[in-house]
Amino acid sequence: MALALCLQVLCSLCGWLSLYCSFCHLNPHRSYEWSCRLVTFTHGVLSIGLSAYIGFIDGPWPFTHPGSLNTPLQVHVLCLTLGYFFFDLGWCVYFRSEGALMLAHHTLSILGIIMALVLGESGTEVNAVLFGSEITNPLLQLRWFLRETGHYHSFPGDVVDFLFVALFTGVRIGVGARLLFCELVSPKPKWFVKVGGVAMYAVSWCFMFSIWRFAWRKSIKKYHAWRSRRGEERQLQHSELLKTR
Repeated sequence: MALALCLQVLCSLCGWLSLYCSFCHLNPHRSYEWSCRLVTFTHGVLSIGLSAYIGFIDGPWPFTHPGSLNTPLQVHVLCLTLGYFFFDLGWCVYFRSEGALMLAHHTLSILGIIMALVLGESGTEVNAVLFGSEITNPLLQLRWFLRETGHYHSFPGDVVDFLFVALFTGVRIGVGARLLFCELVSPKPKWFVKVGGVAMYAVSWCFMFSIWRFAWRKSIKKYHAWRSRRGEERQLQHSELLKTR
């Protein structure tokens, strides 16, 4: 069983690495980070779809059955995601592209997935955490691509930022709090699984503070720009009115 899991994770790692190399070959004029973020975007969309299917259709429901035995589909998805996190953590460390908080997030994610696979249980709530963590990832990558192509300071950029902040606050913080409560009050999950859940939620709050600071600064900047435009429009209207007299 352990050998089969290791082979699945190794195949996943090789698959993500191959996809990264393919993106680098197809986009030679772009940076390595461009290709890495394409891989991240692909993993985000794929993991959202798979984890949503597991949580909402295949089951079991994470809010009522934390600590349940892993299903075969959960194991496959966790192995697929574990291979990706190994790839992305290695890339971030090699290129020194991320700070301590993101590295801590990746490390906790890897440890959490390994823990669920080794125990053979708690894949239900780990899969739910995967869904909540990844649901904002495609938007984060779109924001970066918009900035790189010079289209960030536009209406699509504002829409992406709004959706990102709203989803992060509502799902990762709001729904995440409910999931953590169900995890803590349930007698089935192991105590160290609960500790891991608390640690992941704490990391989410660290991200949340940074996101709210960004949203506040951008809102203030937008407000001042709007007032400046309104003032210029009024001056122009006043000048035109004086000319007609």
